[in-house]
Amino acid sequence: MTGDAAYRIFADVVLVTHVAFVVFVVLGLALVICGGILHWQWIRNPWFRLLHLVAIGVVILQAWLGVMCPLTTLEMALRAQARETAYQGDFIAYWLQRLLYYDGPPWAFTLCYSLFGILVVCSWLWFRPLPFRRGDLHASRTS
Repeated sequence: MTGDAAYRIFADVVLVTHVAFVVFVVLGLALVICGGILHWQWIRNPWFRLLHLVAIGVVILQAWLGVMCPLTTLEMALRAQARETAYQGDFIAYWLQRLLYYDGPPWAFTLCYSLFGILVVCSWLWFRPLPFRRGDLHASRTS
């Protein structure tokens, strides 16, 4: 495997990770709302809810500070190392990039992220997570 191919593979792994993060944030809220309406108990898991809240919080903080997502930065650096500037035949990576990255003014993204974050916070009020119990963290590490 050449160095360029290795960088391209690492860039694709970062891209898939980035898409998985976005899916977790977006689908997580949809599942919380649907699960709250349908009385699914698993959506009340405090660790899931906290992780989801922290995930969108990081996105909002980056947007308000004008900081580019570190996954985007890492992927671009790896693609540059692979001497890759455009779509070169990797079908899945091409379509994941098309779905994840789109042009728009930065304020529009900040507004969308902030509104989405407000919905996540509201979901905590509408469909409250269960309280954390003493020993939850220890139990989750040993199971």
